Amino acid sequence: MDDTIATAAEAHEGDALPRKIDVHTNGDEPAPEGLPDAVTRKPVQQKSPAEWAYERLILYIQNFEQQLDAQHEVAMGFAGSEAGILRIEGMGYFDPDIVTFYGTDPTGARTQLIQHVSQLSVILRALPKEVDTAEPRRIGFRLAQKLDET
Repeated sequence: MDDTIATAAEAHEGDALPRKIDVHTNGDEPAPEGLPDAVTRKPVQQKSPAEWAYERLILYIQNFEQQLDAQHEVAMGFAGSEAGILRIEGMGYFDPDIVTFYGTDPTGARTQLIQHVSQLSVILRALPKEVDTAEPRRIGFRLAQKLDET
């Protein structure tokens, strides 16, 4: 039992800090860790819905990529639509409420999906990496790097 008494300011700050919790049937939950500074340096209340969704998607994509072998890359499917699968090659947002995904579909056609944050529902999938590339492309690292720069 924690007998610490928080000041009103500490309690308010604690309520504003984002948390992430994952539980898996096989017990392979990632160890609790702090969120990156790029995500926590600006209070959630000061972020647009698009910015906040974008930042969290980056974290999910990075985590998913860390579980892939060198023969696979991340792609996403869009729940509740006929958009199909998109090999993720870029992602962005347009304040206050639009998230955009750039990439190619399984036929190689260039694809862009523009989605309102209230409709956001994606599934991350592992696709075999493109044959003509030596290394799998990891978009999560690039997205997080860009987030740190802004």
